[in-house]
Amino acid sequence: MLALLPGCGRDPAPAPAEAMPATAAVANDTPAGRRIEDDVRTLAHDRMEGRFTGSAGYALAADHVAARFAAIGLVPAGDDGGWRQRVPLLRARVERDGARLEVRRGGRSIALRPFEQFLPLPDFARGRSDATAPAVFVGQAIDAPELDHDDFRGVDLRGRIAVALGGAPDRFPGTQYAHHASLRTKAEAVAARGAIALVLVHTAADEAGTPWARTVERGLQPAMRLRGDDGRAFDGGPALQAAAIVSAAAADLVFADGPRTAAQLADAARAGTATPFALPGTLTLAARTRIDTLDAHNVVGRLPGRDPVLAGESVVHTAHLDHLGRGADGEGIHNGALDNALGVAIMLEAAHELARNGRAPRRSTVFAAVTGEEQGLLGATWLARRPPPAVGRAVANLNIDMPILTAPTRDVVAIGVEHSSLKAAAERATAEVGVALSPDPFPEEAAFVRSDQYAFVRAGVPALYLDGGVAPASAGQAPRVAATWFLRNCYHRPCDRADLPIQYGDAARLARVSAAITRIVGDDDAAPRWNDGDVFGTRFATSGGDEE
Repeated sequence: MLALLPGCGRDPAPAPAEAMPATAAVANDTPAGRRIEDDVRTLAHDRMEGRFTGSAGYALAADHVAARFAAIGLVPAGDDGGWRQRVPLLRARVERDGARLEVRRGGRSIALRPFEQFLPLPDFARGRSDATAPAVFVGQAIDAPELDHDDFRGVDLRGRIAVALGGAPDRFPGTQYAHHASLRTKAEAVAARGAIALVLVHTAADEAGTPWARTVERGLQPAMRLRGDDGRAFDGGPALQAAAIVSAAAADLVFADGPRTAAQLADAARAGTATPFALPGTLTLAARTRIDTLDAHNVVGRLPGRDPVLAGESVVHTAHLDHLGRGADGEGIHNGALDNALGVAIMLEAAHELARNGRAPRRSTVFAAVTGEEQGLLGATWLARRPPPAVGRAVANLNIDMPILTAPTRDVVAIGVEHSSLKAAAERATAEVGVALSPDPFPEEAAFVRSDQYAFVRAGVPALYLDGGVAPASAGQAPRVAATWFLRNCYHRPCDRADLPIQYGDAARLARVSAAITRIVGDDDAAPRWNDGDVFGTRFATSGGDEE
């Protein structure tokens, strides 16, 4: 089984490092704002060494969160009555020697250059992957009956290598686009149809979002997967013998001697009109992977519900505690102040808000600082699939990840409200707090399927991704411009530090909204539900969640 690169969205393309948008200093003069700032500065300090999953710096950060949970008055909800939930992992790195992608057709052999023209993906099962077989082009490897689209119609992939393009048809709505564009979804689809390997070919559109150099940089970092009780990869990865990603610049080598060029196939795929066909000759894929094991930890606390009937159900708050450590090639500590020390700090403040008056919601509330988000939602997936007994049955998830609060706003965003009855709770909560509720300002980024809430969605649990707003609260200071600057210059870079102009008043307001949603959901007689006919409710809730 193979590692798939984490995330399914597109990184912002590099841009000139223009000056940071001017933001007027705002006094952080409220107790809530100061608590959040203290937590951010602690978690984003150099001594945490970037909080890489499984590292000593991450352990220090986990100690801080556990101490804060205890001070707030939560009770431990991890393993064996403690604050931590063990998350067992496999860690793999593709070795430079032995990587091969060879096209044989028409009496000639074309060998692509590893890490320059193609990126082999690690094999978590065998350590050595090798596949030679005829290849079949399968469009973008998408089967979406809800959108009347099937790239596999009439195709026999048994014993074949599937060749697919990145992305999804332009007509797909944002969240469905992202779900079907993800490498994991494509790999699962071809494996389910008997393919032995996958070659994913990037298009120019793919690399306009995530440049090839960035893809290779990620691929050279250790990949991680959840480890089951049998020591094997746990999280439902596809049973392929090999997989690789090919750069857009080398795409025509894969399609050499075929009926159409890579650009022509990409245009047809974006239009939703690509048709499958057998490629001449054979492909060979090979790679070697170094594999070891490690344990990471979620930090989990609980505010017990006051209703003896409903206390076994829980509203689960998540914010990922991990970040990137020192990044690629030791380029400096990635402190991750916005991503996601701020999200954890806001979650801690929401816990404080709910616990301070001594009257808990009827349902229990669980707070989890989760690990392994940057490696593919690993800690959240383990929590959703293997919750400690104290967590109870999750009926809703509220996630906070990288709120870019670097310019003052007068609104908040609850991504995913259109999918479930949580919309009513979000609308009521924002009205109570006195803040506007705005729609997702960047729907093309499909954030609903890109962070830890998606682990709960895949488990059939309605969820929201709470985020900062974009409506300016001050003339001449545009939150959207500030967010774009951060994404272009400091996202997943060492400059994501606590000295950014974080609006701690807005952060405290987001914590109040989170707490208000929790009270509304926690006190309701009925648990949240997916909307009738919703794509995620239909795909995951009706089937009891994703398969392990």
